[in-house]
Amino acid sequence: MDIKEKTKNILEWIACILIALVLAMIFRFFIGTPTIVQHESMYPTLIENERLWLSRWGRTVKTLPKRGEIITFEEPEKTVYEPKEIDQDNPIAKYNKKSGTEWFINNFLEIGKRSYIKRVIAVPGEHVEIKEGKVFINGEVLEEPYLQENVITSVKLDESFNNFTVPQNCVFAMGDNRSHSSDCRAFGCIPLEKIESTVAIRIWPLNKMGKVD
Repeated sequence: MDIKEKTKNILEWIACILIALVLAMIFRFFIGTPTIVQHESMYPTLIENERLWLSRWGRTVKTLPKRGEIITFEEPEKTVYEPKEIDQDNPIAKYNKKSGTEWFINNFLEIGKRSYIKRVIAVPGEHVEIKEGKVFINGEVLEEPYLQENVITSVKLDESFNNFTVPQNCVFAMGDNRSHSSDCRAFGCIPLEKIESTVAIRIWPLNKMGKVD
């Protein structure tokens, strides 16, 4: 085999590897991807180091998740508000607009991006009120069987989004481990375009493999 033929073979292998990487990134962005639970905010539903399969089809077809579904979303630019900054009439999390290159690096290559994993509690048009340690949707107490017994949903009355109507194309989400979760109570509802995926199934440990409720 001469040098030209060796060079050609090497280039063909490099091209195949690059194509495979591009296809893998496209699949991850539009279809789904595995992930590892890294925090305790969804305990006891999700435990640190469990492996999940995330479906990104909802983002691809621009469909809002339903109440009760567990989602991942991009971390808002601002996660802590002063009391004077809380606007119950405009309870939408703040995100800075990214340039094309920055968006590609953060969202497609997933470099330098932080995501949250929480449960959808309310959907567009629903009135949310958090009081007496419970969540009220349209004036009715929300039944939350996924919470541990005696869990209290607490808020700082002047520093939280706790009495508002969910805007169109947004969802309100919280962690199941309410006392150890930074969520929409602190920074507002999540717009559809910032929702990355829904949790499809748990894939590890094997004895817990299956749908996550």
